[in-house]
Amino acid sequence: MKPDLLIATNGFTGTWSSIEYGAWLASTLDKKVTLLGINEHPNPAAIDDHHPLEDIFTRAVELFRQKEIEYTLEIQNGNAEEVVPQRARQADCIVVLSPLGRPQIRRVLMGRSIHHLIEIIKQPILYVPAAKLPLKKILICLGGLGYEVTAEHIAMQMAMKSRAEITLLHIIPPIDLDYPTAKTVSDHWQNLTETDTPIGRSLRKALQIARDDGLAATVKARQGNVVEEILDEARDGNYDLICMGSPYSVNTLRQLYAPNVTAEVADSAGCPVLTARFKQE
Repeated sequence: MKPDLLIATNGFTGTWSSIEYGAWLASTLDKKVTLLGINEHPNPAAIDDHHPLEDIFTRAVELFRQKEIEYTLEIQNGNAEEVVPQRARQADCIVVLSPLGRPQIRRVLMGRSIHHLIEIIKQPILYVPAAKLPLKKILICLGGLGYEVTAEHIAMQMAMKSRAEITLLHIIPPIDLDYPTAKTVSDHWQNLTETDTPIGRSLRKALQIARDDGLAATVKARQGNVVEEILDEARDGNYDLICMGSPYSVNTLRQLYAPNVTAEVADSAGCPVLTARFKQE
């Protein structure tokens, strides 16, 4: 895994979760860190006033030094929803984010920031509403078409270093069209790894990779609404990390009528969510 980490904070205390988790990940995988501070309300007249970024940068630098992490510090002016994607495009990185502390009225009128950021940031995103450490249980959601491969690869690296258990999850949604593959998956949802279907082959391959790496791995399947079933499994299994992929760019027609599954899960999971957009070779 090549990318280093870009950790973003706007000074909101809740963003400390991304710094804490990012520092752990950088130390675990031997990665460099760029801590990006966003000054969202620059005021030249208040140049001598104490800024929230000062406190969080001081704590972060102390943490990075304790963990012997190579780091750089940056500060940019603007809104985080604009600054972070612009900065992310400049590097091969994993973007580490936490809730930005937006007022409820802004979330109602403009939507949650994480929805917007997941749509426009092409790099892998690690969303950390709370830093669940140590990492013991990882849930990897597989759709069967290979769109989750990038996220799966990163998750496997994290699992190998942490010796975390892996659960490979596939959700069978209600069948809208009657075609052979969908019927096979629906009829054999409890033993998908034994089927010659795209999801069956994908599950077998991921299971073999995990076991070849010496990891404890199991396969689970559930039926129903995709978002609801992922969240139910996350709660039932008390996972420390959820990993998902995405095949869709923001410009596809599907975005006009289908929910952003990853963003919906990130909203409600209560644990870190890793997502990486599918890259067509």
